[in-house]
Amino acid sequence: MGWIQTDELNIQVIEAGEGPLVVLVHGFPDLAISWHHQIKALSQAGYRVVAPYMRGYGETGGPPGASSYSIYTLVGDLVALVEALGYEQAAIVGHDWGSAVAWQAALLRPDMFHAVMGIAVPFQPRRRQGPPTAVMKYLAEKNGEDLLYLATFAHPESHLPMDADPETALRKMFWAFDGATQPVYQADGRIPQGRNFVDIIPDEAVLPVWLTPDHFAAYVEAFKKSGFERAVHWYRMIDSNWARTRWLQGRKITVPSAFLVGERDPVRRYPGHFESELSNWLTDFRGMTVVPKAGHWVQQEAPEAVSEAILSFLWDLSLNARNSEARLSRA
Repeated sequence: MGWIQTDELNIQVIEAGEGPLVVLVHGFPDLAISWHHQIKALSQAGYRVVAPYMRGYGETGGPPGASSYSIYTLVGDLVALVEALGYEQAAIVGHDWGSAVAWQAALLRPDMFHAVMGIAVPFQPRRRQGPPTAVMKYLAEKNGEDLLYLATFAHPESHLPMDADPETALRKMFWAFDGATQPVYQADGRIPQGRNFVDIIPDEAVLPVWLTPDHFAAYVEAFKKSGFERAVHWYRMIDSNWARTRWLQGRKITVPSAFLVGERDPVRRYPGHFESELSNWLTDFRGMTVVPKAGHWVQQEAPEAVSEAILSFLWDLSLNARNSEARLSRA
C-alpha cells in the first residue's frame, strides 16, 4: 500500500513490479484490493502495475459534493496519476464503473491510454435519446418494470441504507452479483418503489467462496471509514456527464481494445446488449472473452482466467517487459 500525490488528491494505491505501466481501475462497491490476484500475476510478468483507490473510495477520499465526481474529473485523476508515476503512456484495465472510466480515458486521451480492456461493463456510446436516467424511467414505466438502481441512486439519501450497516450491505451485494448464486436470487438491478438496494436482497445472503473473512473485513473497514456517499456520487453524475459530452457524439475508440465478462454476470441484463455493438465502436477491437460460470466479480471469482486474458491482450500488442519506451527517464 502506498500513496501517489497529484495536483488535487493524494491517491492511495497498491503497486508492484517494474516495466510498462498497467493501471487497474476498480468499480462499485469495490476497492483496489479487488485486483490483488492480477497485481501479482502482471507484476511477475514484467509490468509496473498500479491499482488506485479511486476518488471517493478508501483513504483517497475526495470533496463532499457530487459535482466533483464527473467523468472528466475521474479521467483527470488517472491522467494525473500516470504523470505522477513518471510515465507518458499506460495500458488501462477497468472493472464495473472502472470499466466505464477506462473506456472514457481511452476515448478522451488515446495518446496516454494506448490500450484499454473493459471488464463486466461494455463501452456504451453517447445516445441522442436524452439523459440516461430519464430514459430509464420512461422505459420502466412503459414496460411496467421497476426502476434500475442506477437511476434510484440519484436520490440524495440512496446511500444511507448502505451506510447504516456496511457489513450487511457488502455481504448482500457480493452475494447477489456472484456467479455461484442461484439465478432466482441474483440481482436484476431493479428496485421496487419504497425499497432500496440493500433490503431487496435476502437476509440469507452469505459470503461467496472466493471472499475470505480477512479479505471481506478489509472491505468493511474501508467503507465504515469512508461511507458510501462519495462512491454513489459517481451515479449521481450520469445525467450531467451525458449533457457535457455532446461533442463526443459518434466518436469511436481507436486504440487497441478488448472486453471480458463473466458468463453469469447479472449486470449483462441491462447494458449487456452493448456487447454485440462493440466492434462498431472500437476500431481496433481484439475480441471478447466470456469466462464460464463467473459472475460480476470475475477477477476474483476466476482470477487465473482474467489474468491470462489481460496478459494475452498485452502480449498481442507487444507490450512486454522489453518494450519500455513509454516510460520516462526519472531524475
